[in-house]
Amino acid sequence: MSDLEAAGSKPACNDSSADADDNATNDEETLAATYDNGIELIKDRVNQLDWEDMERLVAGMLKAMGYCARVMPKGPDGGRDVVASPDALGLESPRIVAEVKHRKGAMGAPAVRSFIGGLRAGDRGLYVSTGGFTKEARYEADRANVPVRLLDLDAFVRYYVGIYDKANDDTRSILPLTRIWWPA
Repeated sequence: MSDLEAAGSKPACNDSSADADDNATNDEETLAATYDNGIELIKDRVNQLDWEDMERLVAGMLKAMGYCARVMPKGPDGGRDVVASPDALGLESPRIVAEVKHRKGAMGAPAVRSFIGGLRAGDRGLYVSTGGFTKEARYEADRANVPVRLLDLDAFVRYYVGIYDKANDDTRSILPLTRIWWPA
C-alpha cells in the first residue's frame, strides 16, 4: 500500500488556480504594505524639509496639477503662502490660495477660521499642515462658505506621489522619488 492510500486520500490534482489566487492575494497584500512603507518614508523626508522648501513643494504640486502657482514674498502674508490660478496673471477662476504650516503641532480651529476669513469671494482655500488638524479645525473647514481643502502630511504625500510624473525638475529636486517596479 502506498503512503497516499494509507493516508486515505486520492492523488492530488495540480490545482494551479487555487495557488494562483493565493499568490495574487499575497502579492496584493505585499504590494499594499510596500506602498504604505514607501509613503511613510516619503513623509519622513517631507518632515526634514525646511519651511521654504515646503512652500515651494506645495507650489510645485499645484503647477503639476495644471495651475500657474507662485510662492508669495515673505512678510505678513495674511495666510497667502502660495497663490495659484489657471492663468499666469492670476485673473481666472478658480484661484487657489494656500497656507502652508510646516510644523509638528496640529492646527486648531482659530487658525483655520482666520485663514478662511482672509479668503475673497471666488477664492478656493488649500491649507497644508504637516502637523495635521484638530477635529474642530476640520469642522471649521467643512462649514466654510468658501471651498476649503485641508491636507495633512499623509494626504499631501499621497497627492504628491500621484502628480510626481507631471512635476517639473525644480519640484522634483526638492523631494526626489524613485519608482519601484512591481510585477503585474
